[in-house]
Amino acid sequence: MAPMLEVKGLTKVYKRGWPNAKETFRLEADFRIEEPGIVGMMGPNGSGKTTLFELITGSNTPTSGSVLVQDRDIHRVRTDERDRLAIHYHQSYQVRHFRSLMPNALLERAGSAYPMVHLFDEPQFNTQDGYIGFMLDFFRRLRAEGRLVFLCVHPNERFHLEILEEICERFIFVQNGTVTPIADFAGLVAHQPCRAYLGGLLTERAA
Repeated sequence: MAPMLEVKGLTKVYKRGWPNAKETFRLEADFRIEEPGIVGMMGPNGSGKTTLFELITGSNTPTSGSVLVQDRDIHRVRTDERDRLAIHYHQSYQVRHFRSLMPNALLERAGSAYPMVHLFDEPQFNTQDGYIGFMLDFFRRLRAEGRLVFLCVHPNERFHLEILEEICERFIFVQNGTVTPIADFAGLVAHQPCRAYLGGLLTERAA
């Protein structure tokens, strides 16, 4: 059975200037997720988290490498069907849209009627009226239906870490374009770049 998601030798390089363009940012990622689950992701602003999500959904074109969703190369799938494989919700659950210069007639069909990978980019967690519990139940339901869920959070409150610990089965930390898969929450908070990023939140948690 094909893995849910395979990110293979993926790079995205941004350059600026003419005629001798200089590299301004580089994202590199290589990881594989075999089964449905909930993946927590975090990292500093500007580290490449949203770029990674855009590459996974096919709304951004990689410099090299590939993204396979259940063995289908997302960048070779029709643009009007890519969200049937992977869909990106930005902040207040708005779906990210994109354009492509390649005619859909030259691209493959998605082969899926409903997104297999759901990427939530810094969703807003309202602490009132049971909203958090409602959203966590929603993420769990997607997983139970055989989907892969990414939950990208920029923790600025202790309860954000508690949410990640409660619901996520594995993690990804992104910093300066480097994507580091981490097996569990204990490994995440032991990862030195993550500890430096979280700072006082870890002290609050230990208190």
